[in-house]
Amino acid sequence: MKIIKSYLIPIIAMIIFVGCSPPQVSNTNESTNVIPNGSGNYEDLISLFHEFLAWKDPRKESALYPDYSEEAVGQRRDEMKEFHARLLDMAVSDWDISKQSEYLAVRSRFNQHDFLLNISKPWSRDPGFYVDQMLRITFTDLPIEGDALESLRTQLAGISILVGQAKQNLTEAAADYTDLAIFNLTNPDGVGHGFPYREVPPAGVIGWYADFLERAETQQSELLSDITTAKNSVEGYLDFLNNDLESMTKKGGVGREAFDWYLKHVKLMSYTADDIVLLGKRELDRLWSVYALELHRNRNLPVIDLPTSAEDRDARNEKTDQNVRRFLIEQEIITIPDYIPEYAELGTNVPWIDRSGGPNFWEQIQWRDPHPDHLHAVIPGHRFDGVVARNSTHPIRSKITSGARTEGWGVYLEEGMVQAGVLEVANEVGDIGRVRELIYLFGIFRAARVPADVWLQLNEMSVSEVVDYWIEKVPFMDEDVARVDAEIYLRRPPGYGLGYTVGMLQMQNLLSDRKQQLGDNFVLKEFHDTLMSLGRLPLSLLRFEMTGLDDEIQNFWVQEPLPSN
Repeated sequence: MKIIKSYLIPIIAMIIFVGCSPPQVSNTNESTNVIPNGSGNYEDLISLFHEFLAWKDPRKESALYPDYSEEAVGQRRDEMKEFHARLLDMAVSDWDISKQSEYLAVRSRFNQHDFLLNISKPWSRDPGFYVDQMLRITFTDLPIEGDALESLRTQLAGISILVGQAKQNLTEAAADYTDLAIFNLTNPDGVGHGFPYREVPPAGVIGWYADFLERAETQQSELLSDITTAKNSVEGYLDFLNNDLESMTKKGGVGREAFDWYLKHVKLMSYTADDIVLLGKRELDRLWSVYALELHRNRNLPVIDLPTSAEDRDARNEKTDQNVRRFLIEQEIITIPDYIPEYAELGTNVPWIDRSGGPNFWEQIQWRDPHPDHLHAVIPGHRFDGVVARNSTHPIRSKITSGARTEGWGVYLEEGMVQAGVLEVANEVGDIGRVRELIYLFGIFRAARVPADVWLQLNEMSVSEVVDYWIEKVPFMDEDVARVDAEIYLRRPPGYGLGYTVGMLQMQNLLSDRKQQLGDNFVLKEFHDTLMSLGRLPLSLLRFEMTGLDDEIQNFWVQEPLPSN
């Protein structure tokens, strides 16, 4: 197994972690404060952004699957250049801080799509791009009729078109991507979140088509021919991949230059790839150390048992939800708007799945005590955050979501709310010391993602090597969860996996800055409410707005060209 190690890290590098502004990425341009001073006004920015959103998805009403031929993609690249030119012609230097933040956020979305068209190119590099579009149709509940039936038949007939596009477009397929596509066509992922429950999970996408056929035999036999034809096309795609494996040898990651560009111009982070690795490894060391101390502290206490049934698990979830809501209100942590649903509607994050090999990593933690994931993913984390976002009517902020903002907020809540006292309020649900261990286990996996995410994109580790690394570094980790996560972070836009921990560090930096600015006038509830009100823009922009500090923002005004592919 290949593990990337770093020795003799200078002690002075550690100053970047707590209470300090992030290091600046060096810039090849002479000026770092080139704020556009064109003719467009703020209303023009809104109009341009909405035009871009309508244009961005190449799906057409007359086409089931978009055209990703080289000619079609080339045309979209030219159109993207026009969007950039119009964006540059804005009088941004005359705008206030909030509008300047929105401008940079819009430009980051333009840059993200530019990167997709020119660097990521999943239609050309990733066979899984097509596999992903083959799966969900097989989950359709039968019987169906009317327009829904006609739509299903159209989609089933379109599978052969999709396969034909794949065979034409996959001219630079990456080896890791191809291996993952073949695996997903023929094997269950072992996690199954978001999939209909089957006691024996179907064997990959092809297995789900067989499941669909079996259901159609008894529930809607008129669909047997349609499903069989689609299934044959999917099997033909698998044959195509297996026959062309020797030519599918490109690298999956985008490389160092492109990754650093993406960090700065899309994620709006003032870090290089090397900075990110250092941050992640330092946070991994910190969490392992506090986990070790917590284990010692609790060495004579019984462990928290796993639930014995879905009902037992559900009862723990509901009790946790009641406790967390009480804590948020009594301790004045954040405002809970009237439109936030109660537990029964807001729900929880991990379904009850009876696995032959026992619970996976997520279930080992979340089923024992739901607090870590409930804070992160339910309230006041993702589901709460998402409802707040959906209730926003802002023409720009309601339509932009930074992954590092959403995941960073979720991870910040885990250990942060422990520090604020959520477990003391929850004392009646069980021993709070053992719950703290679960919080640290979550954090350990988040931190271990950070360097691995970078190494995947720099082509310094393969998916299988990352799986081995995580199994070594993360207690309770299993191969299926590790493989699924590694696939997500290799195949998603770059840097999603690092956003959990690095976003959390950005949240801590913002909290530190604001507390130091306001001193005794700082109010935690006002801090959190303000953050929620500003939307889910990248955290560097939210810091600019909430503190007025522009040390990060100065670095983002210069728009550097995309690296050559």
